[in-house]
Amino acid sequence: MSVEKKEKKRARVPHTFVLLFFLALFAAILTWVLPPGQYQYERVDVNGTMRNLVVPGSYTTIDPSEAKQAGIIDFFGSFHKGLIAAADVVMLIFLVNGAFGMVIKTGAFNALLANLLKTFKGKDKILVPIMFLVFALGSSLFGMLNEYNGFYPIFVGLGIALGYDPLFGMAIVGLGAYTGFMSSIMNPYTVVVAQSIAGIPLYSNTPFRIACFILFCSISIFWLLRYGSKIKKDPSASIVGIHDLSIKLDGGTDQNELMGVAMTSKHKIILGVVLLALVWIIYGSVKQSWGMIQLTAVFVFMGILAAVIDGWNVDRIAKEFLEGARSVAFGALVTGIARATLVLLQEGMIVDTIINGLVSNLEGLPPLLAAQGMLVVQTLFNFIVPSGSGQAATTIPILAPIGDILGLTRETVVLAFQFGDGLSNMLWPTCGITVICGLSGIPYDRWLRFFIPLFGIMFVTQMIMLSIAVMLGI
Repeated sequence: MSVEKKEKKRARVPHTFVLLFFLALFAAILTWVLPPGQYQYERVDVNGTMRNLVVPGSYTTIDPSEAKQAGIIDFFGSFHKGLIAAADVVMLIFLVNGAFGMVIKTGAFNALLANLLKTFKGKDKILVPIMFLVFALGSSLFGMLNEYNGFYPIFVGLGIALGYDPLFGMAIVGLGAYTGFMSSIMNPYTVVVAQSIAGIPLYSNTPFRIACFILFCSISIFWLLRYGSKIKKDPSASIVGIHDLSIKLDGGTDQNELMGVAMTSKHKIILGVVLLALVWIIYGSVKQSWGMIQLTAVFVFMGILAAVIDGWNVDRIAKEFLEGARSVAFGALVTGIARATLVLLQEGMIVDTIINGLVSNLEGLPPLLAAQGMLVVQTLFNFIVPSGSGQAATTIPILAPIGDILGLTRETVVLAFQFGDGLSNMLWPTCGITVICGLSGIPYDRWLRFFIPLFGIMFVTQMIMLSIAVMLGI
């Protein structure tokens, strides 16, 4: 009866596409309600990179004839435009999952999971936090996010093999990466850019950032292990369930079945190819500024090579690739459809209007409330500018002078930006979380069921840490 009640309760949650449809509809209505406007921007050298920075106080309304108020065709056409705008990400999801699906069907992945189970059986309470912190530190110190894309399918399978579920495995990487990104110690794409624009010394206030990193990682690890413990006690507590995994593990998902998979010489060679591919991707991303095209190229090459090593003919390669790509059609479409909201806001030229409206409400607030207001502004703004450096370039030139007037240090302004940008990356469908869900085969609405309570806890903790920063004057 409890399971039945749980399913009925879940059924009340709207489908992801329904949520995105009404979100886009709301944006379309706003194009008729809000006046179009824009800031002036100037090209400024920020640590050797030319960036477009907002000129403070330059916001002006513009003639409505220069903007597009969304009609019926504009509204329904925005989904098409959204898919085009997000085409690089959509193709990444299809190609990476198609390629990795072939690796899984060779059985090499299952053999690896079997060995990991034998090695770490009963030690997952130690293993999971260590892996979480590895990903968190990579994001916190070096700004690594896209470099982890190749790990999601692997950790989805690992989550199952350890007796949890696909979402648990995905969260080891995704929650770890974005928690580290949000509580960055020296992230070059957020902390360094924001501090440079604000005109404060680079890497200043590091001890406080380290304390934030330890605190937020502790909260996230606790939440993840708490969820895992519930699944261990009652598998029906899983939000997604093993059977909802989009890329099925070849040979079964039961731990006992996996334990019986033997590692062959072919498996070892294929796993060696996967390891080299991951190293190649990380090297290319860090040293050669690779983008999504190069990443997908390596994955497709890896998948075909693994299939050839396993002795497949060309017809089977094509069939299995298609099967892997087909399994993530939902996640790929979510990524593109979510972009429709941004298309409508941009065509209506009301993005800067929204920014100006949010910022103007901060004027006259006492320091403690102003800091919380900046956190809210940055959290909301990340929905329409889902780029850390882009958000810094847009908001810091406006908020830093306002912070001076309201009695906030520029360090606190940067911290509010860092918190608001980082945490909401795991919430808004326009941000990276939909890509991660697509790569992992996890429906976005299922992720929200896991994450929204944690978001509330983390947001309150952010408010507390900002209040401490204001009281300490840092």
